[in-house]
Amino acid sequence: MAKSVSSSGGGSAAAAARALAPHARIEKSLSGAATPEMACAALADLFSVGRAEVALLRAENDVLNFLFPGALKAAGFIPLSSASAVAARTASSRKVELFNNFVIVQHANVFETIKLSTLGQSDKPGSNTIQKLMTTPVVDPQQHVLGVIQICRKGITQDDAGPDFTLNDLQNLEAAARILAKLPFMNSSSN
Repeated sequence: MAKSVSSSGGGSAAAAARALAPHARIEKSLSGAATPEMACAALADLFSVGRAEVALLRAENDVLNFLFPGALKAAGFIPLSSASAVAARTASSRKVELFNNFVIVQHANVFETIKLSTLGQSDKPGSNTIQKLMTTPVVDPQQHVLGVIQICRKGITQDDAGPDFTLNDLQNLEAAARILAKLPFMNSSSN
């Protein structure tokens, strides 16, 4: 016996509520983050990645400085004028991007060579290669770029890195960026 499906507005309201649920979860996870470390731990949980697969950068003058991971703070900065840095392109273009075959994308890979063992990154050669990446600018209400969030999946191969990112993941990252834009540590004058 076939089941009937109601086509009344009630079904669409329930679907809309389910669609909003991830954004409410993101807001709940991030809105209380007092530090970049707390925010990035929440992002790692939200996107089911390791903490070494989350980067948060803040725009200061003409460069992007790492707020997370801490080991990359001392490693240097990314000039906003860089032609080879995906994070600089994200900040300059103010566009989100998703790469499920990142190894073929021309990019500055100097930061991939820095060991993040305190965040659980593997010491196995090649295992820290970024295979998949999502990137979004963090923009304030006046449309000033405050920084960039990047979520990646690392591994020796694409299969080792885990599942592909989806457009839904990218939308969730954009929602996370809107919440992060409101947090004090994203404002360079607060530090």
